[in-house]
Amino acid sequence: MSMILYKTLGVSDVVRAAHFYDAVLAPLGYLRRTDPDTGWAGGGPPYDEGVSFWTCPPFDGAPATPGNGAMVAFRAASAAEVRAFQRAALQSDGRDEGAPGLRLNYEPGFYAAYVRDLDGNKLACVFHRYEPATDEA
Repeated sequence: MSMILYKTLGVSDVVRAAHFYDAVLAPLGYLRRTDPDTGWAGGGPPYDEGVSFWTCPPFDGAPATPGNGAMVAFRAASAAEVRAFQRAALQSDGRDEGAPGLRLNYEPGFYAAYVRDLDGNKLACVFHRYEPATDEA
C-alpha cells in the first residue's frame, strides 16, 4: 500500500483548474471523479486503492500560491504519454518548465517533462523505464 493517501493543490478557480487537469491527465488515463461546482475537483482510485489527486481553494481563504520546491509528479506508462501530457498542458495554457527528455542526473531511464499549471503549481510527468531504442517518436 502506498504511503501517500492523496495530494491536493490550491487553485484560484476550481472549474478552470478542472478543465486544465482534464486535458493534462487524459493522456495518462486519469479521469475526474467529482464535479468542480462542489468546490473540489479530483480523481484517482477509490480511497483505499491508491493515491488520489484533488484541487480546491485554500482553506485559509488566502490566495492560492505555488509552494517553493513543491511538485506533484504523475506516473506515465511510456515516453509518448509524457509527451502527450506536456502537449496537453501547453495547449491548455500551462507553462513549460522542462521539455520531455531524459534526466540523467536522476537515473539512466528517467524520462520526464515539467510544467506549471494555471496557478503556477509545478507538475512533472515521469516514465522511469525509458529505453531510447524502443521509443517510437
